[in-house]
Amino acid sequence: MMQVTDFQKIGVGLAGFGIAFLFLGMLLFFDKGLLAIGNILFISGLAFVIGLERTFRFFFQKHKLKATGFFVGGMLIVLFGWPICGMCVELYGFFLLFSGFFPVAINFLRRVPVVGSILNLPGIRSIADRIGESSSMDSV
Repeated sequence: MMQVTDFQKIGVGLAGFGIAFLFLGMLLFFDKGLLAIGNILFISGLAFVIGLERTFRFFFQKHKLKATGFFVGGMLIVLFGWPICGMCVELYGFFLLFSGFFPVAINFLRRVPVVGSILNLPGIRSIADRIGESSSMDSV
């Protein structure tokens, strides 16, 4: 079993708070301040979980530079005062960056008791199967 360090526990908390702030910022009509805090907390949480060097290598791989540009560009657009456009650009970059993790996440969520039964419902199952296919995500 893998040992979880205190830094990784802090990172999970920071990333969780970042996602919560992002959700709250979108819920409150794209509040610029909440979205900015959510972005900062999410990125810092990611850095705590996997380390600074690995975070830098993840974002600045040659084949992910376009996705990183959209992600960071969306953050800057949010900070400059256009939160709806910025979040659209940022979401596109997020999906480009993290699309390789979606099949792993779907397969993990299928093993969670309540969520797994929801993912096996007829309409949702076909969408989850499409997302869960790792071959469809390799094209990014």
